[in-house]
Amino acid sequence: MRRGAVGRGSGRPRVLIVGGGFGGLHAARRLAHADASVTVLDRGTSHLFQPLLYQCATGLLSQGAISSPIRHLLRRQRNAEVALGEASGVDAAARTVTVSRFDGSTYDIGYDYLVVAAGMRTSYHGNDDFARFAPGMKTLDDALAIRRKVIAAFEMAESLPDAEQRRPWLTFAVAGGGPTGVEIAGQIRELATLALENEFRSIDTAEARVLLLHGGDRVLPSFGARLSKHAQSTLDDLGVETHLGVHVTDVTADDVEVTPKAEPRTPVRYPTKTTLWTTGVEAVPFAKALASTLGVEQDRSGRIPVQPDLSVAGHPNVFVVGDMSALDDLPGVAEVAMQGGRHAGAVIAETLSGKGRRPFKYRDLGNAAYIARRHAIVESGRLNLHGFIGWLAWGVIHIAFLAGIRNRMGTILTWAATLLTDSRRERAITYGDPETARRPYPDR
Repeated sequence: MRRGAVGRGSGRPRVLIVGGGFGGLHAARRLAHADASVTVLDRGTSHLFQPLLYQCATGLLSQGAISSPIRHLLRRQRNAEVALGEASGVDAAARTVTVSRFDGSTYDIGYDYLVVAAGMRTSYHGNDDFARFAPGMKTLDDALAIRRKVIAAFEMAESLPDAEQRRPWLTFAVAGGGPTGVEIAGQIRELATLALENEFRSIDTAEARVLLLHGGDRVLPSFGARLSKHAQSTLDDLGVETHLGVHVTDVTADDVEVTPKAEPRTPVRYPTKTTLWTTGVEAVPFAKALASTLGVEQDRSGRIPVQPDLSVAGHPNVFVVGDMSALDDLPGVAEVAMQGGRHAGAVIAETLSGKGRRPFKYRDLGNAAYIARRHAIVESGRLNLHGFIGWLAWGVIHIAFLAGIRNRMGTILTWAATLLTDSRRERAITYGDPETARRPYPDR
């Protein structure tokens, strides 16, 4: 069965937004007062606040605290509605996008203007077999899978009779020294040394090793050297073991292999049952279909080149925003997606009202990364904050950008309770697949 676009018969221009993340949501909101029918298409039902995904993965926040139903967020926008499904193809001549449903069926949604904000996915740099043992962290499913692996590792260690058997279960390897890798490495150590303290009888959770494996010469290379040094010092105090200048060259169910970039390149294997992957991204499959249809060439990461107004060359009615767009080496951060989404929505609204187009100008508001409780770093222009002041600024920034008052208030209360009690209540392990549910550690 196939159907036409939302808003058919209204006579209004149809705007289709692929992706309900930061770029897509901000594009839709910018079109709230435009004389157009807006459809937001997403493969999931919720808008996800990815910057706090690692806190969901380590039991600090619930999945509900960092996600909000897209329909709820757009409930008061009368010209917008939401469609559930995954964009799988596009016909630029017919101006339709093919959508795949969960049951395998497909249908087409028509558009007059198309905004693609589908984001990126984890890249294993040609080693896709690593994904079986080293999950990435881009989606809510990823975060819940990581939570299951981390919590189950402590439970498995508790059930084993001797220290030698427990050691691989109490060793956690994190590939990638960017913000996500640093944040989750720190959170696992805090989970082990604070939240789980005194809860186990056979193991000392504080003995858990966290290995941070990074190919560069310092962690957090997107920050200035001074803040990177502060972050490294905090990681050292926390007990994270940082290994710089190494590449992960193999991942199995029982260990991870790293090879130094410098001579002699002698591989080293670390026994571990839990390896997490936070390094590298690539475009989602829809990007290839879009590039082929529009006649443009993707860059090495699969991103699509765009014009200064974020439209695709030769297709002024098609816009690509956020991580999927390639323009002036803009970073793949949430603020770029939000500003890009707002700009694409503004260009469409202004075009519909007869105004000319203007180029996208990104306003760099800076970077922020959580290292440990009461320790974060914030960099914005000449402003460099670290330690407790940086942590306060980090918290204010993240609360401000969370979608929904309920999520903001709930997150503040959860953070406050964690500071006061050192507890983490979001540690339930659930298995949706009956086959994997029969195994105590389903990813092995």
